[in-house]
Amino acid sequence: MRLFTLLLLVKVATIAQPITPEPPISLGNITGRIDHMAADAATHRIYLAALGNNTVEVIDTEARKVIRSISGLKHPQGVLFWPDVNRFAVANADDGRVIVYDAESYTTLLTFELNGGDADNIRMDRLKEIIVGYGDGALAWINTSLAVQVGNTMLDAHPESFQLEKNGPRLFVNVPEAPSGPHVTVIDRRTRSVTAKWPLPGGVSQNYPMALDEAGHRLFIGCRKPAEMLAFDTQSGKVIATAPIPGDTDDLFYDATSKRVYVSGGEGAVAVIDNDYKTVASIATAKGARTSLFVPELKRLFVAVPNRGKKQPPELLVYRVSP
Repeated sequence: MRLFTLLLLVKVATIAQPITPEPPISLGNITGRIDHMAADAATHRIYLAALGNNTVEVIDTEARKVIRSISGLKHPQGVLFWPDVNRFAVANADDGRVIVYDAESYTTLLTFELNGGDADNIRMDRLKEIIVGYGDGALAWINTSLAVQVGNTMLDAHPESFQLEKNGPRLFVNVPEAPSGPHVTVIDRRTRSVTAKWPLPGGVSQNYPMALDEAGHRLFIGCRKPAEMLAFDTQSGKVIATAPIPGDTDDLFYDATSKRVYVSGGEGAVAVIDNDYKTVASIATAKGARTSLFVPELKRLFVAVPNRGKKQPPELLVYRVSP
């Protein structure tokens, strides 16, 4: 009976873990900082912006290896996969170019030059417009059918992560370095105009990653100073909760199935926060591993580890997410 009870407790403890590590995937010999990622869930591929290496690495997560390295880029930061036409787009910091590739042949299909450089986070609107944060404070709107830039929305400073409502017209943008103070800018996508600015609480700054719980009317903001997550009510624009997170965060995701938030921080940890804003898991990763990607279709969280010499080779950490 005692053995049965022990085995049962072990089984329950295993099931209770919100994320479980799997073997990491080597990223070869890439060097420098790693930025954001995108996924093609149908082919189990990850597109990783190796900013310091000036490449995008294409990783087959089933074969567990890098299958392509796209060179000649200039500090790639943001990556967007476009499943309807099997394409992916890369936003480059140094020259402000957004380059669109065919995901089968890897040939260049389109190139857009954003005046002001620093092309960064990139998303796609339901109207099939690509939206890119860039420069000293702007969002560029690119019409994919016409293959031209059709507009800009000016901001108070360079935009970091931004998220779009699926069932509404709003877009939320982190603007951490605005002269008036760090805040979230709210934009109406129908008019591409700013409709509100939600300031961060006093003493809180460096708001970089963001995730949206549209059904629950919550916007999650990851801040570096201090290291905490803010939860905004998207109806009132007010902060309704806070939670501690790993330092130097650059990515944060909301899992609508489990109602959990996953946060990666460059201090070397991933935190899992439940629906009541309690930390239910904190897992050590590696120094500088601040970018990550949650792929709900694969039930996996991927965390990018940069090259720090022989003691820390570049790799992609893989975590299986439980329901």
